[in-house]
Amino acid sequence: MTSSFDTPFDALPQDIPVFPLPRVVLLPRVELPLNVFEPRYMAMTTKALSGARLIGMIQPRNSDDDVPLLYDVGCAGRIVSFSETEDGRYLVTLRGVCRFKVARELDTDAAGFRRVEPDWSPFRQDMAEEDGTAVCRDALVETLHRYFDQKGMFCDKWEEMYAVSCERLIATLCVVCPLATEEKQALLEAPGLEDRAQLLQSVLERHAGAQDAPQCH
Repeated sequence: MTSSFDTPFDALPQDIPVFPLPRVVLLPRVELPLNVFEPRYMAMTTKALSGARLIGMIQPRNSDDDVPLLYDVGCAGRIVSFSETEDGRYLVTLRGVCRFKVARELDTDAAGFRRVEPDWSPFRQDMAEEDGTAVCRDALVETLHRYFDQKGMFCDKWEEMYAVSCERLIATLCVVCPLATEEKQALLEAPGLEDRAQLLQSVLERHAGAQDAPQCH
């Protein structure tokens, strides 16, 4: 589904700010809430709001470094909601638009946030939602039950997992599940829905302990 606010692929900017966060990825058409409090990223948000409203989410390779190297692939999100808190923070929601490959890193903005020149061309297909996947939804949800039990996590959205599209379900799980940085990055970089679904099933089974999956009908 598109809206009048969506940016056409050929109009995506060639200079975007990036927000490096470990174990945080974004995928097209998924929403990601952010609590922004560091001054440079508050400045980044303010600047994004005055322009294309796009922020690139990308993982650092080593978050312990002062200026960590970035992974090669991230995903840009459009600011779809924004509010200020009384204690001086920004509450922002991004909706994923399109993945990008870092063509090169640009000079750091005067406010201290990082910027890149994105290469959107490998990910043109991100602009259109994929309809389905051969991965069994019953098997995925059953594995997810065991994964949540293993992690001590609670979920009350099981019925909704059968109501949303395959793409939305897979992408949302990739974003919200507390997986390792390398696992998140592999899911982000998966070429398409089929690849991402199969990889997610494998990752969750590894964490939950593989069992016989339910039969698909």
